[in-house]
Amino acid sequence: MIRTTIDNGVGVIMLARPERRNALTPEMLTDLSAGAARIGSRSRAILVMGEGPAFCAGFDLDLCRDDHSGEVLRRLLSGLSEVVQTFRSQPCPVVMAIHGAAVAGGCALLGGADVTVAEFETKLGYPVARLGISPAVSTPFLASEIAQGGVRQLQLDPGLIGAPRARQLGLVAEVVSGIEATQARGRALAESLAAKSPEAISATRTWLQNVSPVPPTGVRAGLDTSLRLIGGDELGRMLKLAWAGRSTPP
Repeated sequence: MIRTTIDNGVGVIMLARPERRNALTPEMLTDLSAGAARIGSRSRAILVMGEGPAFCAGFDLDLCRDDHSGEVLRRLLSGLSEVVQTFRSQPCPVVMAIHGAAVAGGCALLGGADVTVAEFETKLGYPVARLGISPAVSTPFLASEIAQGGVRQLQLDPGLIGAPRARQLGLVAEVVSGIEATQARGRALAESLAAKSPEAISATRTWLQNVSPVPPTGVRAGLDTSLRLIGGDELGRMLKLAWAGRSTPP
């Protein structure tokens, strides 16, 4: 469900579960983190894209339907935090080209990107509060990308925003019309970065991480905030209502 290739110095990571709109499973998150670490050490840039109609529709919460212990959701939240940290820790820059939807966990993945290109029709956001899940796991990464007002809106409002609004907030760098054009632009940006001095790029990226307002304690605290709600009565009730009213992942 995760494919990786290296071409012209660019390590390409493809989310490849199109029949589920690339909804994330614990195994996908493990493979995504491992893939990023593997090709990050062998590439001069990383490009992340999604196969099919959407970049990523978030967690596949159908996996949690019969898991009354909440263990699957804990693995999903922990795996998501690990993936974003893995992307951020790579020596080479990370470009993401998104389309269709980048919501909930899919939107949180953008916290690991240096540059994000979005197709014009893409919808983004964190609509998990309506399910009784806190998006706090992504707050530390999101807060380093956009202004506090925008962070509060995205985290507290279960609605979605369009790509132009995401660009205004600073969540994406460019908006392009058409999926093929968006992915081509993402590849062009990744190849441009890969053509730069690897030592200069790596040193600059390391310095940017050092001055980033995302301390390790904040990352852990954000994850813990999300994990604390698992097992609560409200979460169970809200998830049951969601499952009763939908046939696709949130």
